[in-house]
Amino acid sequence: MTDARLVLTTIGLMEGGERLAHLLVQRRLAACVNIVGPIRSVYRWKGKVENEQEYLLLIKTTAPQTAQLRAALKELHPYELPEYVELTVDGGSEAYLEWLAAEVGREEG
Repeated sequence: MTDARLVLTTIGLMEGGERLAHLLVQRRLAACVNIVGPIRSVYRWKGKVENEQEYLLLIKTTAPQTAQLRAALKELHPYELPEYVELTVDGGSEAYLEWLAAEVGREEG
């Protein structure tokens, strides 16, 4: 197992996804964010079944950064209740995982 984490969230507009992705990478809360979509999301919200186009953000980070990432999503995300699903990464390319760890949580230098 590694310290790497994959966090999932969705957002309604591509422009919002790009803005959020840039801010997370700039703040070193994510090494990389992939924006996938558009996708179709069907969910229940406030007693009503919704059917919306969204974009899926795949946020690559590390365990030590997840609390700050969660707080940043709460601050920056336009949704009242943004999706935050955190998946552990059990393995992968050693070189990629080293790069990921090196890119998050460190100061510019």
